Amino acid sequence: MMNDKQNAVPDTDAIDEALRNYTQAAMSVQAIAAEAAGYSKKSFEDAVSHVGTLSSVTSLDAALELQSNFAKSTYEGFVAEAAKIGEMYAGLAKSVYDPARKAAARSSGNVGDSANGGA
Repeated sequence: MMNDKQNAVPDTDAIDEALRNYTQAAMSVQAIAAEAAGYSKKSFEDAVSHVGTLSSVTSLDAALELQSNFAKSTYEGFVAEAAKIGEMYAGLAKSVYDPARKAAARSSGNVGDSANGGA
């Protein structure tokens, strides 16, 4: 009696596809990290600049207006960046899910074929 494991031939196409998918996912994660780091740097620089500007203000009204404008622009920037990074994560999830779904569909099809005697 022959053992199916002994007759198994590695599916190099599937391995190559898995490596491509892994590489794409890793590149997506790097892009997300770079985007987050860039936003953090810009946010910090903006805050430092704001403190410098705020320290030169002479009236309370001007300080309150400056702080309100800074808070508004910072919030709007955060919301925009969060949306951008959220879209990047959604793209990453889709790029990881689709190949896995296709591989699972192929596997379940192959399991069904071998269970039916290869017919």
